[in-house]
Amino acid sequence: MLPAFPMFTVLTMFYYICLRRRARTSPRGETPNCRRTADANPRPPPRNAEVVQYAKEVLDFSSHYGSENSMSYTMWNLAGVPNVYPNWGDFTQTAVFRTYGSWWERCPSAPAPFARTPPAFRSQDFVELAFHEPVYPTAVHVLETYHPGAVIRILACSADPYAPNPPAEVRWEILWSEAPTKMATPQARQFSPCIKQIAFPTNLIRLEVNSSLLDYFTELDAVVLHGVKERPLPSLQASLTDRSDPDEGEYEEKGKSGMEGLNKQLSKAVLGEWTNIGYFDKLPYELIQLILSHLPLPDLCRLAQTCKLLFQHCSDPLQYTHLNLQPYWAKLNDASLEYLQTRCSLVQWLNLSWTGNRGFISVAGFGRFLKVCGSELLRLELACGHFLNETCLEIVAEMCPNLQELNLSSCDKLPPQAFNHIAKVRALKRLILYRTKVEQTALLSILNFCPDLQHLSLGSCVMVEDYDEITSVMGAKCKKLRTLDLWRCKNVTESGMAQLAAGCPLLEELDLGWCPSLQSSTGCFARLARKLPNLQKLFLTANRSVCDTDIAELASNCPRLRQLDILGTRMVSPASLRKLLESCKDLSLLDVSFCSQIDNRVVLELNASFPHVFIKKSFTQ
Repeated sequence: MLPAFPMFTVLTMFYYICLRRRARTSPRGETPNCRRTADANPRPPPRNAEVVQYAKEVLDFSSHYGSENSMSYTMWNLAGVPNVYPNWGDFTQTAVFRTYGSWWERCPSAPAPFARTPPAFRSQDFVELAFHEPVYPTAVHVLETYHPGAVIRILACSADPYAPNPPAEVRWEILWSEAPTKMATPQARQFSPCIKQIAFPTNLIRLEVNSSLLDYFTELDAVVLHGVKERPLPSLQASLTDRSDPDEGEYEEKGKSGMEGLNKQLSKAVLGEWTNIGYFDKLPYELIQLILSHLPLPDLCRLAQTCKLLFQHCSDPLQYTHLNLQPYWAKLNDASLEYLQTRCSLVQWLNLSWTGNRGFISVAGFGRFLKVCGSELLRLELACGHFLNETCLEIVAEMCPNLQELNLSSCDKLPPQAFNHIAKVRALKRLILYRTKVEQTALLSILNFCPDLQHLSLGSCVMVEDYDEITSVMGAKCKKLRTLDLWRCKNVTESGMAQLAAGCPLLEELDLGWCPSLQSSTGCFARLARKLPNLQKLFLTANRSVCDTDIAELASNCPRLRQLDILGTRMVSPASLRKLLESCKDLSLLDVSFCSQIDNRVVLELNASFPHVFIKKSFTQ
């Protein structure tokens, strides 16, 4: 017997068959929402003609390689028409994220991964783009000009960023999602995945990327949104195709999916309707807890509905000591936090990165949650949390007395005075302030009152006036410092570096990329090599003065060196690099891009002699 189909599906199938018959008589057989081909016989545009538009503005992003005060290698290059495509190579006019590959996960500053992170959530960075007109998307083209393959998700938002009044409800819908891939060639491509139809028009698109498989930085040139002003009829593919991404349902408007379903499940208390589960209750309590500890958060909350016993186990605060809410950023709101409060009294690690934006989480909701769940907190991740204000950091300082790790990366909307409250968190060991507006006074206060700091990121903190004073205080107060990120700190000099090296001998990682005030002729790099024998990672990116003497000092004094970036120097010879590779047996990453004495022939020779080292040599067409 034939299965019974809903009337909607029957009509959809009939519509699809008609389209297929029409396609047979057409000179081209296009797949809806896929890459377009040129029509040899153009016809007058239909009433619902397709609108093609480039991004008008970059609204938000998690990181970029470039500076906050220029356009080179910044996310802002994604706005407007392409600058490079169809050319390919390393170009400053493109958008480049801060990291690539797995190197940043192998260095001393890498944080420990969260438990219970769903395997389907693989995003490492994101960028949000606004377009001129809201449309129902029919295609999204991403112009990738170097090492493509990083884009793994494309999402659309129901909110119009240019509307005078914000909508009462904001929805995010996944247009396309796939696992990370590695392309066979670093050359440019127009990436045009088949996207699904959505029920609302949008002019806000979000790209999420994972660069872990790439050999070098991915570079994006532009994003093109195709769409129509009127909602198209649903295709058979959209109505019948199974999802390819297991966690895609967590972002859709389904009654029991994602964080909306999680909220309903957490609030359900009709225990009398739950059924008996046989002999499962004979297992030891600890064994059941161990079994449930492998479930992702939404599954744990769904399971709580099945019976009284599992409700008890799924509500045990010990199941929520590590709580990673970042994968659910598109649904997490005040109600979610309220329902979780009763279960999270023992939470020690909390990840709220990317969450709460566009009104999803209020200052009051965040405060209520921390007042209940902050006393045991050791680690708090708040990257790109634009709902945060000074009151939020004051609450963190007051309610989290045991906090050891705080990540405020790319919280660029926090006012400078908010950072003064961090100095009250005396037990801090890790502090990430990348791309924030922290100022001199607040930073000095933090360094003076948080002597246990081991990991500190100040990359692209452009509001700090005198980095020599900052590094001087580090040398005097932060004796336990192991990793320091000073990426693009433009005014640090050899004086500050001398005091840092003298006072922080435990340093294992130091990023001085794009710090133009440092000059090899002062002996600053040689002094670092002699004073810091534990160095495992040293980035001297874009410092043209690095020379053979500096490389020789590293070879003689830093046997544990694993990662070295000397991109852009003209003063390093092949012979000095060979000596370095012979001396530093653990070296695994060496970036010699744009080093004028190190050509492709030299790289091939060194690769043959030291096959365990990944030698990076960037290319410009």
